[in-house]
This record gives sequence, C-alpha cells and structure tokens, in this order.
Amino acid sequence: MFKSSPLAEVEAANTRCRAVASAEWRRVVPVLEVAAGIGKVDHATVKDLCVCVARIDQAERDLSERGLMVTAERGTVKNGAATIAGQYRAQLARYIRELGLSPSARIAITAPDLDNDDSDVWD
Repeated sequence: MFKSSPLAEVEAANTRCRAVASAEWRRVVPVLEVAAGIGKVDHATVKDLCVCVARIDQAERDLSERGLMVTAERGTVKNGAATIAGQYRAQLARYIRELGLSPSARIAITAPDLDNDDSDVWD
C-alpha cells in the first residue's frame, strides 16, 4: 500500500501512513476478534479501514500545512486534499458501520458463541 519511494517527501509521508495504519490495526483487530468474531477472511476489509484512517491523516496534514485554499495554475482553488479526505471519511463511515466500530453499530452485532464449537457445518 505505502511503498518505498526515492523521493524524500513521498517516503516521509508513506512512512507516516504505514505507522498510522499499523497503529489502527493494533487498536481495532483485538476488539473485533472478540466483539464481532472476525477472522482472516475479514482482514482485507480491516486492512482497507486502516488505509482509510492513514489517508485521512495524510490529507489532514496537507490541509494543515497548505490550507484549505491553495494557489494553482488558474489562481486560488480548493485544496484537493479536502475532497480526498471527504471521500475517505465516507468510506471509513461504511467500514465503521459494517464492522460495528461505533456504539450504534455495536448494538446490531452479536458476539459469536464460543462454546458452540461442536456443531457440524452440514447440520
């Protein structure tokens, strides 16, 4: 996702993104394993959630550094990072609902019954 780059600025951003995504993974996976019973089959979804969090962080850093309005070829325009952050936030909201990471979403999720391991898939 956040590949190494020979450009120092890109590499610094990617290093931060890797750290933010990794921290998010460590924060949510233990909770989801217990609360929602996620397994390896769900890891791609959770990984994408972590990428969303990292990209939002990256876009917000750009907005903090350059501002909401930037000078471009055609004059002053809206910083594209604002649009990108909004798109990632919309996707993140879907993952939060889907994975039960908000209080209202948790109500809809029932924790798996760990004592019922004897059932046959074909019963």
